[in-house]
Amino acid sequence: MTTLILFLSFFVLLLIGLPIGIALGSASLLAIAYIPFLKFDLYALGLVSGINSFTLIAVVLFTLAGNIMSKGGISSRLIAVADKMFGGAPGDLGTVTIIACLFFAAISGTGSATVAAVGLAMIPALVQRGYDRAYAGAMVASAGGLGVMIPPSVVMIVYAVSAGVSVTALFMAGILPGLVIALTLMTFNVLYRQRTTKHLDLPPRQSSNTKEIFEALNNAKLALLMPLVILGGIYGGIVTPTESAAVAVVYALVVSCFVYRELSLKALPKIMLESAMLVSAVLVIIGASVAFGRIIALEKIPTELAQFVLSITDSKYLVLIAIIVLLLIIGTFLETLASIVILTPVLLPVLTRLGVDLVHFGIVMIVALAIGFVTPPLGANLFMAAQVGEIPFDQIARRIFPWVVTLVVALLVITFVPSISLILPEVFLGYGK
Repeated sequence: MTTLILFLSFFVLLLIGLPIGIALGSASLLAIAYIPFLKFDLYALGLVSGINSFTLIAVVLFTLAGNIMSKGGISSRLIAVADKMFGGAPGDLGTVTIIACLFFAAISGTGSATVAAVGLAMIPALVQRGYDRAYAGAMVASAGGLGVMIPPSVVMIVYAVSAGVSVTALFMAGILPGLVIALTLMTFNVLYRQRTTKHLDLPPRQSSNTKEIFEALNNAKLALLMPLVILGGIYGGIVTPTESAAVAVVYALVVSCFVYRELSLKALPKIMLESAMLVSAVLVIIGASVAFGRIIALEKIPTELAQFVLSITDSKYLVLIAIIVLLLIIGTFLETLASIVILTPVLLPVLTRLGVDLVHFGIVMIVALAIGFVTPPLGANLFMAAQVGEIPFDQIARRIFPWVVTLVVALLVITFVPSISLILPEVFLGYGK
């Protein structure tokens, strides 16, 4: 009965429009009230212990760094590099857009920031190049998901805390899968472009000469160094992920305010307030989810679920397919961070018994839930792309389906070829040895 109260009240509260963090907390309080031997202290302790984590400070700092970078001239220089280097490649500006998202993802840590930074510049340019506006918006929204798939990633940090795995290993495990997804998206765009431009008399884009490429690289050298500073410090064991997030904030401030001079110090309070508002909602979700998860553990739901699943099949691959379907469905209506902190403790016993590597599964889970960024009705990236591209939401939603299929194909490849995720942690960190 407690389980029914917990989940039924949670979904009812979501349906009536309450924020996810409030819905989680309210459902937990209702369940605690029903259980006679529990006190409301459990909720307060869960809320505090859930956010009292040194690792989670990185979420705050990476969010602030991403906001500073998107408004400080770093994104425009990364886009210029992508344009000069890949403008003449198959798929022309579509390829440039996806690579620009890949570049920005390597320093932002969030999907929405990637969509906003790249979409503002690239959607109008894509339209001028003959792309349908809704298609262009759907492409930016899909490629913006790389913001959480490529390290450093706020979502990866939250999964690492929830699953008790190494943030460094998870960051390194996300590099090759992120590249696989980017290549898959570029391939789809090339095929689409070849099919739709046959009737258009568009002059081919000329590849930039070596001088132009080096000029763009020189202008963006500090922006391009940023991933090396952040990730190199982590992988080299010089700083922790949290400390590297602090380095990212300082680096972004210095470059944006004093080198590029495209961000004034007067704008910093507003950026910090925006970041604080965004992060506070995330931390409320994480804190409320801890109390929610403790009630789930008390009810022995993870253990019973593991026993139930293993009584049906002991095939690791069938279970993974079932979990992927579940994650794709949940991602359409539940925010990614909330999904991770709620589902990870439930799924871990099943995965552990089947011998699934938790770092590899973390990448699978993050990619599957990130597809929810572009799947209505939630579709956070879709809303952002529609806003920055001035596209009616119903139009961009209709053009997203082939991109979702493309992302699912990439997800299946990553799922059933674990070495894509694990080879770098194994080689460079000795993971699993």
